[in-house]
Amino acid sequence: MSPTSTHRPGRTVAGPLDGVRVVELAGIGPGPFAAMLLADLGADVVRVDRPGRAPLGGDPARDLTNRNKRSVVVDLKTSEGPATVRALAARADVLLEGYRPGVAERLGVGPEDCMAANPALVYGRMTGWGQDGPLAPLAGHDIGYIATAGALSMIGTSDGPPVFPANLLGDYAGGSLYLTTGVLAALLTARTTGRGQVVDAAIVDGTAHLTSLFWGMLAEGTWRDARGRNLLDGGCPYYAVYGTSDGGWMAVGALEPHFYAVFVSLLGLDADELPDRADPRNWPALRATFTARFKTATRARWTAVFEGTDACVAPVLTLTEAADHKHLTARGTYTEAHGVTQPAPAPRFSGTPGTLRRPPAVPGAHTFDVARDWDVPDLLKDHC
Repeated sequence: MSPTSTHRPGRTVAGPLDGVRVVELAGIGPGPFAAMLLADLGADVVRVDRPGRAPLGGDPARDLTNRNKRSVVVDLKTSEGPATVRALAARADVLLEGYRPGVAERLGVGPEDCMAANPALVYGRMTGWGQDGPLAPLAGHDIGYIATAGALSMIGTSDGPPVFPANLLGDYAGGSLYLTTGVLAALLTARTTGRGQVVDAAIVDGTAHLTSLFWGMLAEGTWRDARGRNLLDGGCPYYAVYGTSDGGWMAVGALEPHFYAVFVSLLGLDADELPDRADPRNWPALRATFTARFKTATRARWTAVFEGTDACVAPVLTLTEAADHKHLTARGTYTEAHGVTQPAPAPRFSGTPGTLRRPPAVPGAHTFDVARDWDVPDLLKDHC
């Protein structure tokens, strides 16, 4: 981890979303992460927390998805609470919520209520199943969404169960990134036309969209609809992970012939003596050969062998190891801010970089500041 990141806390350069106001109705998972992305890029994100403990508990001061935000506490179950949120929405560019379909409407903070006084508002909705369809009203989690979308079936070995990739694929790739893309696109339209709109970001939709490449390969017959039998899903022996003598792992991505030649040579094998890699019938034999070879040395040894080459081989690092990798350190990919090691904002901007301006927002900590800056005095009544 770099002690001097390219995204140092406290920089005065405004991010590309400087001046954009975002209201986030507190939730868990992909909604807060999407709001964090906007906040990292300079938006003034006000998180509307509910009274009491957070749904999943934990220390809010360590919840990095709430960094760069400000927090107010509003009880939406009181008669004054919904009006306070609507007052915030009237002064905002974007509102994000992650309730089940219909809940925001019942609380009096749905799109029709919030856009009545602010027709240019972009109203982003984050759900797993979407706003309509047979499953829309039901509960769910990342694992079910990616299973239903077909993505989970693609991950794992051919002779084992599907492997769950934490909640990165559904919640954050299929959810947060699509919500963020959607609200930014709608914001461009709103600033051109003066008309906002509702963005329905469903994790099942985003996850399905992520599989577009493979649907094309299915159509042309170059992808089998079976796990662990294809070029990019671990079925191919030169795009796979291998264990080392000390229990570590090395990731191999030597797809192109010239990279494969370097890989085989550095592995200490004679390419002329190996089976034709282009014939999938030879893949089991190649895998056995590579497996045996990697087992002859430690991860550190193989890392040293392949480092600085175009073999496309890398050690599989843990989170804490990744933070100390020399390339990521040089780029400032990980940094320390407010006493916590964490990923720096991404992507990079040459003129308006994202920054780590504030630590995670503790619920209600910014009520007076937001009431003043956004001119919503009702926040103080609710706070009292």
